[in-house]
Amino acid sequence: MTDLSLRLPNRRLRAVLNLGTKNAATVTLPPRFAKPVLFADWDDTDEFCALYVEFTDGQLHLETSEGRLEHHFHGLDGGHKNSSPWPIADTERLIVWAKLLLTDFKALMPELLDDIAQAAAWHDEGYDLYVCEVEEPTQLDLLEVEVEGELMTLPWLGAGSVAHDHIDGDNHPIALLWTPDGAEPDRPIAQAWLDPRSGAPLTKAGPGVDWTLVGMPADEVLSWLEGIYLNHHVIPDAEGTLLAAVLSRLGGLDAD
Repeated sequence: MTDLSLRLPNRRLRAVLNLGTKNAATVTLPPRFAKPVLFADWDDTDEFCALYVEFTDGQLHLETSEGRLEHHFHGLDGGHKNSSPWPIADTERLIVWAKLLLTDFKALMPELLDDIAQAAAWHDEGYDLYVCEVEEPTQLDLLEVEVEGELMTLPWLGAGSVAHDHIDGDNHPIALLWTPDGAEPDRPIAQAWLDPRSGAPLTKAGPGVDWTLVGMPADEVLSWLEGIYLNHHVIPDAEGTLLAAVLSRLGGLDAD
């Protein structure tokens, strides 16, 4: 098991950003929706924009592309649902709010995401304040977030070299890829994924792996992979933490 106490300290990040008009903030949500987990995605290629709103008892996903805005629901296990898990009146209010939030967010693309990425890069370099550039006087927002410290993990101590990559499957699985020489790692030797019930990573060794050639026992490789999975796929990084704060501010869920 990975020792979760061996972590770098949390650090504060402040970012001054141009968040434009907050139309969603004018909508009052029912109390049951007071603390959603928010995430948004943007694709420059086709101007695809998505918003993910997650609660302990269900999820609402919205997508907009080519002038269409669609939504659908997911249950606790992440599976698609044909209907809302919440009462009709509450659902209608949530959808109105989420559509406004997605529209406000998309109107700020791609400049806002560029600023978020820049602020995270400054944070990684040790700076705790980022201020966006504007061409003319405008109202800006100051956001302050606490970025969780990563687990302190050792470098790969086995033979050859490794890489990890997403693979198809439920619960965000990744494969640990290995090569005995300087070539690009391409041999799957282990997998990690998220336990949907506990939220903790699970791991398993691949079949037919010669661990003597790998240079580390299977249990040590899996323990190392667990730490890598936590750092890259569970513990929020500066960019993801700031994005969540931006969505909360746009949605009127925190104090200015």
